[in-house]
Parts: sequence; structure tokens; C-alpha cells
Amino acid sequence: MKRLDVWKHGAIGVVCGRRSKWLVLALWLLVLLFVAPLGTKLGDAQDNDAQSWLPGSAESTQVLDISKGFRPEQIPAVVVYARPDGLTAQDRRQIAEDVQELKTLRDHGIRGAETRGPVFDREADPRAAQVYVPITMDAAGWQRISPAVDSIRDQVGEDGDGLAVHITGPGGTAADSAEAFEGIDSTLLYAAMAVVIVMLLITFRSPVLLFVPLLGVVVALFTAQALIYLLARHAGLTVNGQSAGILTVLVFGAGTDYALLLVARYREELRRHEDRHEAMALAMNRAGPAILASGATVVLSMLVLLVAEMNSTRGLGPVAAIGVAVGLIAMLTLFPALLLVFGRWIFWPAVPHLGSTDPTRSGVWARMGHRIARRPRTFWVATTLALGLLSLGLIQLRAAGISNADQFTGRPDSVVGQEVSARYFPAGGGDPLVIVSDTAQGRQVGEAVAADPGVVTSSIGVPPGVAPVHDGKVLFEATPRAPADSTAAKETVERVRDAVHAVPGADAKVGGGSAALLDMEKAQTHDNYLVIPLVLVVVLLVLSVLLRALVAPLLLIGTVVLSLATALGVSALAFRHVFDYAGEDVAFPLFVFVFLVALGIDYNIFLTTRIREEAGRHGTRQGVVTGLATTGAVITSAGLVLAGTFAALGTLPIVGFAEIGFAVALGVLLDTFVVRSVLVTSLFLDVGPKVWWPHRLAHEDGGVRPSGPGHRQEPGAPDAAMASGGTGPPAGPSGASGTSVNPGGSGTSGTSANPGGPGASGGTGTPAGHQASGATGRSPDPEPGKPADPPGPDE
Repeated sequence: MKRLDVWKHGAIGVVCGRRSKWLVLALWLLVLLFVAPLGTKLGDAQDNDAQSWLPGSAESTQVLDISKGFRPEQIPAVVVYARPDGLTAQDRRQIAEDVQELKTLRDHGIRGAETRGPVFDREADPRAAQVYVPITMDAAGWQRISPAVDSIRDQVGEDGDGLAVHITGPGGTAADSAEAFEGIDSTLLYAAMAVVIVMLLITFRSPVLLFVPLLGVVVALFTAQALIYLLARHAGLTVNGQSAGILTVLVFGAGTDYALLLVARYREELRRHEDRHEAMALAMNRAGPAILASGATVVLSMLVLLVAEMNSTRGLGPVAAIGVAVGLIAMLTLFPALLLVFGRWIFWPAVPHLGSTDPTRSGVWARMGHRIARRPRTFWVATTLALGLLSLGLIQLRAAGISNADQFTGRPDSVVGQEVSARYFPAGGGDPLVIVSDTAQGRQVGEAVAADPGVVTSSIGVPPGVAPVHDGKVLFEATPRAPADSTAAKETVERVRDAVHAVPGADAKVGGGSAALLDMEKAQTHDNYLVIPLVLVVVLLVLSVLLRALVAPLLLIGTVVLSLATALGVSALAFRHVFDYAGEDVAFPLFVFVFLVALGIDYNIFLTTRIREEAGRHGTRQGVVTGLATTGAVITSAGLVLAGTFAALGTLPIVGFAEIGFAVALGVLLDTFVVRSVLVTSLFLDVGPKVWWPHRLAHEDGGVRPSGPGHRQEPGAPDAAMASGGTGPPAGPSGASGTSVNPGGSGTSGTSANPGGPGASGGTGTPAGHQASGATGRSPDPEPGKPADPPGPDE
């Protein structure tokens, strides 16, 4: 522990040193020059093909691997022509001409020579026709699927003269998804940046200060993106559009939160200390451990995702962990160094001068704390009942998956085309089941597939362009009667799998779009039951180590779970009756849980560590009230910033992102305004000192003798009016301040966090016979051999 303290104080000394802060800035500048070009390439490293999402052990994934021996991985774009009154002769000539043109296409992975069709809905007087155009989906498939569909659209044209023309099927849906994700990084970056600017302007009330944390967050984002790009290129890390989008939101939200928490404590210390370097050192020494614990909780929670079965979920873990870790490092090194370079004037017009009044001591949060302290049990019982009642909305949650038609907030052409196609053709057309088996048992497997009532028997066969046999295996397709993303189609997959698995020696497997969706849902359900308890254990361990208690962490975990249930319940009601969403993805509860618990616990950590600090001086009851008063404003601001950045996910035209953004934003607001400020506060007040059990604080409850006239301060005893976070008066220019007592009982500070080196008080005291540095116009010698600052304000 002693070595850890030495390391911590040494690190703080480097960041807050008068000379070394310039070294910190120089190092970050070099990092930025190196990583900026790499960070912009993250989009090129994204892997959005099916296998980047599917579980690695799933049967559908195995079919994908085997089918690569028969043909390159591909998906069909389905061109649908429809005229309700029947296709005219001119329509049929146009369709035939379009097919001939489509067969000549080779750009963007289009396999025009393998185009199939037209297939008419009926032989006599057809009303609709379908044409299947295969598109290769290799490593670059996601980047070129949208241009490929655009090339097809250029050939077939748009609606005209009553003939409807749409491009749907897996290819059309993939193209619309790619367009929705196109520019996701820039869209979310600008949306998150706008939210952060507005919230910081409201919080800081300074048009200048807001750009300092913003600069730190942007540098952290570029650095994280560069690291993730390098890992994706050279270490096999899976990155897709989902994880890249969430990365931006996480870095902006969490990074800004850490900046807010640090700057709030720095502002406190500036009111007590003339030397800004000394003030920053004390702020980092006292707020740093809570910020570090908060960041560590998020990082560890994200790394728990590595145990998930879903490739996409497992890949999100390290991506998010890297983003938060880099943001944490930037906010504890680059951000304080920037603040020190700019000086006090960066807070203009609300500059925290030495001796100025701390408004948090008598503000709205202080009044709320005193009000709750009168009847804490009434408050926590009423709050728990209210949250429990709202959580009943969980019965409206439909986390069973979202169909292709419902995954977009709008109605792109692929969705309209799918609806038109379903009126005239088997709903599963264009997204068939893919069956592979040993050649010798191929006929038996085909008969087992044909016997299922959910399969169109006439559709069973080897698709064009596919080798009849490869490596002792045969591949064929079968069209399901139900839409490929429907429950009926997934049930068909399960029946067909049971049937073909029963064929002796066939080693048959069933894949395709419906099978992939089924495997995803099973894996996501498995992940929900595995990851959620593990994250709770991780958070509980971090809180237990940080608070050195068991009762307090258990109470905090209980409040977080209740907050999660409430957020999910209210969100489900909003999705059903306000936004009219059809349902939620199976992984929706998991993602909301991970982000809410990992990020929402930040505020509880910052509040409870401050309560513990105050309880050691003044007792638990006073510590709770003081802790709420001093952290209320900054935690509220941090919550608003984090909620706003997650709400930025709603700018994307993807229902899944919009739902996650809404639920997490709502949960963060609940944590900020209800759970942390009312529920946690009232619970701690009601339980009292026992909340720290088994730590000795549960029995001593501070054990501080009051300081006052005639009271002799014992060496090493903390002063009840100590201004380093206590409730005593701030230091003033007269030298007779609440900081004049040396808690260390010697010539050095009890915190030893002052970067000034020997002779510096650390802001809490002075050696006997020397004037307190925090109460004069002069600061101590900040570095060995360096003269002290000249008299005057530290601007």
C-alpha cells in the first residue's frame, strides 16, 4: 500500500508539476500526431459480415465456412416487379431486357452471370416477377454492398407507368443497413459533441472552459480509435458498425464525466489554495481514486463481455474497454495539465478566487440532504415503491428480436419491396435455407427437408453456379414458406435440423438467414444469463475494495438493479405506446444493463467515496449530508452529459440503436436525480454507521473531537473544520483559516500529494513557525532549487 501511495503521489507530481506538465502536454501532442491518421481508418477495419456477428460455434456459422468451398460467400439482391392488375407485355419485355443487362454486371462484387429469373408469381396472367442477383460478400463486402445495389438499381430503374420496382432480399436489406451505418462515426461524433458543448456551457457557465474537456475527449477518441484499428488489423480484434458507434458515445460520455468530477474538486481547492498547482494536486489526490475506481469498474465490466458467445458482443468488450481506459488516462493526465497551463482565468466569468464562498455548502443539494435527514426511512420506502411500480412496465418488454422490416425507423426500399414480394411469392423467397451434408446421404437429407410443411418443396435444389460436390459434401437450398425473419421460419429451421440430424452418417447441417437469426437469439439469451451476474460480481468487488465495506456495496448494487428494472419498464411502455416500435433485440436488456450498471455506478462511487471521506471526520450522518451537498451539482451535470450523449444514438435510423440510447439515457437520469440523490442518501442515513461494516468506521463513526476555542489539536488528528473537503470555512487571505492545522503532525502534509516537493504543505498545514502557504499571496517552493512564486494572484 505504501508503494502504491508513493507511485500515486509521484504520478500526481508529474501531471501537476510546474515544469513536468509541459512534458505531459508534449507527450500527448506526439501521440495525437501519430494516432490521428490511424484513427480515421477505423471504418476500413470494420467487419460487418455475418460471421462477425454470429456465434463462432453456431451451426449456421459452420455452414458458412463449409459453403465457401462451393462458392464465395454471397447474398442475393432480389429485384421485385409488380403490377396489381397484371404485368403487361411491355412490362415483360422490360423485365427480360433488364435481366440481360444484369447478367453483364461485374462491379462491386456483383455476380451478374449467375443472375436467375425472372420468376413469375403464376404462369397465366402474372402480376409480379422476381430476379435474383448474387453479390459476393467477402472481407470488403460490407463496404461495397451499397454501391452494388445502386448499380443494380441503375439497370432496372425506378417505378414508372404503374409498374412497381423494388430491390429487396438479403442484399437490399444489407445495402439499406450499410447506408444507415454510413457516416455513423461522424454523425455520432457531431451529435455527441453538440450535446457535450451545450451541457458544459450550462454546467461551467464559461464559454472558454468547456473547450478544455472537449479537447481532451476528442484526443482520447482519436487515440482509442487508432489503438482499436491496429488491434483489428494485426491482432484479430472484431470491430463492426455497432461497436464503432458505441465507442464514440462511451468515450464522449465517460470522458466528459471524469472531467466534470475532477474539475469540481479542483474548483473547491482553488477556493482554499493560492497556488493552482497545489490545488490540482490535492484535487487529484482526493477525487482521483474515485475517478480511477469508476473507470476501472467500466473497463472491467466491458471486459466481462469477452465471455459472451456472440462474436459481436464479445468484440464490443475490448473495444469499449479500450475507449474508456484511454478516456480515463486522458482525463487524469492531459486534462489537468491543460487546466494548469491556462490558469484560473479559464473559469471566466465565474473564477474561483481564494477565500470565495463555496456555493455547494448552502445550495439545493445541501437543503435536500437536510430534508431527507429528518425522515430518511420515509424517503427510501416511498422511492423504492415508486420505482418498483414503474418497473412493472417490464411486462410490456418484447426482447425476442426485431424483424428486418422493423429494424429501421423509416421505410427504406428493401422493407417496401419485402412487403410487395410477400403478396405474390413465398415469404421466404430470396433468403433460403442452406443445407450441407455428406454426398452419400444427400438424397435422404433432401427427402427429409422436403417432408417439412414449412418448406416449398419445388424450391429444393442446387443453386446455379455451385459445384455439385466438394470435398465429399453436397450443398442445396430450400425456400421457407414464412418470412425468413419470422418465428415460423425459425421453427421450420428447428424442425428441419432435427430431421436432417437424424439421417445416419449424413453429418448434415442447416444454415441460411433464418438459421443465423435463430442461432443469434439462442446465443444472446445465453449471454444474458451469463454476463449479467458476472458484471454484478465485478461491480460488487470493486465497490467492496474501494469502500472497504460489505453493507454499502450491497445496498448500492440493490439500488442499481432497481434502477435498471425501472428504466427497462418505462422504456418498454414508451416503445409500445409512444414510439410504436414492434419489439426489442434479444441483446437489448444485456446492453442496457452493462452500460447502466457500469456507467451509472460511477455516480454512486463518487458520492459514497465523498461520504466516506466526510464520515471519517464528522460521522456518517453529517458525512452523508455533506457528501450530497458537495457532489450533487457535478453529478447532476455529469448525468445530463452522459444521458445526452447516449440519446445521440437516436440520430441513427436504426431502431436497435434508438432503443438502447433511450433506455440508457433514461436510466442515467434516474440514477442521477432519484437513485443517487434520494434513494442512496436516505438508505445511508437510515442504516447509519453500520453501512461501513466490517470496517472500524462502523463502530467509531469518525471519532473526531470537535475543533474550537480551547481545544488542543493532537498531532496527526484530523481537524473537524479542515477545508480539504470538510465543512469548515475556506482559507482566506488573512492566514487564519480552517486549513491552518497540519494533519500530518510534522513539516509535511498528511497527503504528500503536492507536486511542489519538500517544504510544501499540500494545502492542509505548515511546519511549526512557518506561515501557511494556502493563506498567503506566496506559494512554497514547488520544485527543489526553484524559487517560490512572487506575491500576487495566481492567474
